[in-house]
Amino acid sequence: MILYFSGTGNSQRAAVQMAEQLGDELVSINRQIKDGTAGTFTSERPWVFVMPTYSWRVPRLVEEWMEKARFEGSREAYFVLTCGGSVGNAAPYAAGLCGRIGLTFRGLAGVAMPENYLALGPTPSEEECRALMEAARPRIARLAEMVSAGKRFPAEPATMVGKLESGPVNPLFYRFYVHDKGFTVSDACISCGRCAARCPLNNIRYEGGRPVWQGSCTHCMACIGGCPTSAIEYKKVSQGRHRHYVMDDALCWGNEAAQ
Repeated sequence: MILYFSGTGNSQRAAVQMAEQLGDELVSINRQIKDGTAGTFTSERPWVFVMPTYSWRVPRLVEEWMEKARFEGSREAYFVLTCGGSVGNAAPYAAGLCGRIGLTFRGLAGVAMPENYLALGPTPSEEECRALMEAARPRIARLAEMVSAGKRFPAEPATMVGKLESGPVNPLFYRFYVHDKGFTVSDACISCGRCAARCPLNNIRYEGGRPVWQGSCTHCMACIGGCPTSAIEYKKVSQGRHRHYVMDDALCWGNEAAQ
């Protein structure tokens, strides 16, 4: 079973490709988290968890969801983390998560895809994003082949920088940087409601026809990346930058986010 979490579509694209190649079932973790559903899942095939790298680890909200969900059948778990740069030293933390929920860790692999983190810095152009997504396909295909063959993802040596990023930097990054205080909305807003429909934490509500953030944010960038009129900004960092959004909303959320 392929279970994925995705903010703007990179990880969804990787998960869809793996599901098609493996002929396996695809499940949106986004929808599970948004609906407040932990759920019980059953698969005789290995579990493949696909998601973006958040502060050089598995996203905290996904980790919390996995600790509440039940996984029956196969005990083998693979992790595929999309990233704009590095996955740091995420593997030992994913292995620890597997230990806590009774799964056997079969490795973690990073897949370089377009940077979408508008709250942090530069993002690639649309043309560069297309090239990066296409370049990622052979890597994803190789990972699917390893899962199909029952091979463990090869471990990559962690650098000292990676250990720092995934270690002490991770909680500090969440504490001081991952919040929604920087989001603003301009008069270009058309009150379409898509940002609220796409928010996995139900953190956006509308007041006077405008989105208002409620203080519980994971920086998935779905709201700003997918805004059809580019009305949402994050401080001054996002101004003039390309918004990468390739999510199939109907596949991820159902029809309400795809209107």
